[in-house]
Amino acid sequence: MTHASPRPAPDEAAAVRAPWRSLGLPGLIDVHTHFMPANVLRKVWAYFDALGEGVWPITYRGTQDERVALLRGFGVTHHTALSYPHRPGMARWLNDWAADYASHHPDCLRSATFYPEPDAKDYVAAAIGAGARVFKSHLQVGAYDPRDPLLADVWGALAESGTPVVVHCASGPLPGPFTGPGPIAEVLRAHPRLALIVAHAGAPEYSDFLDLAERHERVHLDTTMAFTAYTERHSPFPSAELPRLRALGDRVLLGSDFPNIPYPYLDQIRALEGLGLGPDWLRGVLHDNAARLFDL
Repeated sequence: MTHASPRPAPDEAAAVRAPWRSLGLPGLIDVHTHFMPANVLRKVWAYFDALGEGVWPITYRGTQDERVALLRGFGVTHHTALSYPHRPGMARWLNDWAADYASHHPDCLRSATFYPEPDAKDYVAAAIGAGARVFKSHLQVGAYDPRDPLLADVWGALAESGTPVVVHCASGPLPGPFTGPGPIAEVLRAHPRLALIVAHAGAPEYSDFLDLAERHERVHLDTTMAFTAYTERHSPFPSAELPRLRALGDRVLLGSDFPNIPYPYLDQIRALEGLGLGPDWLRGVLHDNAARLFDL
């Protein structure tokens, strides 16, 4: 079955560039984008397609070069190439692919991943030593416990090196056996210096992950899909928590889930503008916070 994708407006690039230009920024830094081997990306898209027509249509199905060009057209100065294994033996070759991708795309923050397996500590240390800037952990898809003893040295290496890790640890869109704030909170108790980026702002457990960020100074939230009309329909952000989100403004980072989003990229930017948390907050989220975290 051919699945129709949403059609961004012809002038979407100009519309995306307008807000950051009006704030005096040099562009956007998107910490949550997915570039991965073509066969893996096809399987990801097939998963979303299987949800049914119109449930989660992929907006940006072009070639890799076309997708890179789109981000650059939006004014994204740095992006990531996040991938995530769902079984042992995948992480090494995903990391090799991501390293090669970053070598050909200087605007990519070199990305890596891991899975609880005996050699995880070795390939994670090797990736950090070779220049990986950000890691991805997906507790829902991987269905693994972040407290697994096989990951103790991984979290330790990430904390010691200061390398940020984007973790899908909340229970949206579907809960997993180890999602929710409890398991990852135990990891942070063991590794309090871990530079953790909570994907999707912790949806739907927004308040619990705000608590976590308030307790740990190196915990960040990314905005991926949060606050958009699509997500607000099933996981609305509680308006009473907006003051806390504003107070944590220096640790909120732009994320989008590009290209695997069921709406135009512009929706994420407009959703952040629509929160009404002020231009300083928005400057930090769209660019400055990530620039500081990644020393860009």
